[in-house]
Amino acid sequence: MKYIWLSICVSLLSLTFFYFYQVTKEESVVKYFPIDEEGKFEYAETSLSFQEGEGDDEYEVGWKIKSKSNEKVYLRQDVSLLYVNGRLKGVVNKWKENADVINKHSTLHGEDTKKYEAVSFHHGEIHKDDDVINSIQATSGDLLYIIDSPHSNRIAFKKPETKEEEKWKNKLDHSIYQQLTAQWDELKAYYQIPSEKYEQVPLTDLPSYNEENPFPFIPQGQYNRISGQLWEGLYKNYVLGIKDAKSKHPIQSYIPLLLFDKKGKHLMVLYEDDQGEKNQLIQYY
Repeated sequence: MKYIWLSICVSLLSLTFFYFYQVTKEESVVKYFPIDEEGKFEYAETSLSFQEGEGDDEYEVGWKIKSKSNEKVYLRQDVSLLYVNGRLKGVVNKWKENADVINKHSTLHGEDTKKYEAVSFHHGEIHKDDDVINSIQATSGDLLYIIDSPHSNRIAFKKPETKEEEKWKNKLDHSIYQQLTAQWDELKAYYQIPSEKYEQVPLTDLPSYNEENPFPFIPQGQYNRISGQLWEGLYKNYVLGIKDAKSKHPIQSYIPLLLFDKKGKHLMVLYEDDQGEKNQLIQYY
């Protein structure tokens, strides 16, 4: 049991030495427009996969995003964020004009015991004429646990199927959650936010919400607009604010925290960027 905790702590500390891994730096604009009644995504997916490495102490993680609209649109764009043990590891930002399909596959080097989480926003901008612009949108995500212990075979899973996997999941989740809550509590204290007035949702939980299962405490029938404007703000202020691959600063940004006002008036996003600066975004309904 002591080794389990030591392994997890070493994995968390080792993130200090990771540098930002950025696949592309293509800047377009994610902007919400009213949802198109006829347009839709035939599929919109994010997937993480385990791949054996060349050495005993290394492995690879496949990170794939793909989506397809039911027809070619003026602008197609997918944005994906990858977190490792609760900290930002990389960003994929890919867009095409007059297109329907986005496919992007990347590979990350990995080592030690870690939890990988990816969240993606898929977007399409539809121009029907000079005066009418609509959009389609979807959110997807995936997670992957990789347990790398010298006392057992390396294992990878998304959902635990054995007692050993369940034990590792619980220990890893607990350690990461302690790190995240400490960061989130610091941000809430800095902005003097009373926790009891908000429902708290990590950014990586966004794929679990949709039109049928909307965000908590939002006005009825407003999920698509609020979700689209949320991603518009995240893209402009968070994604494009991330330093490029030439930055010499290690990644410090933890998973942002979303706070939904229980009175249904607004939501907030709290995060600390890779320069250690605290940020607060507010979206009124």
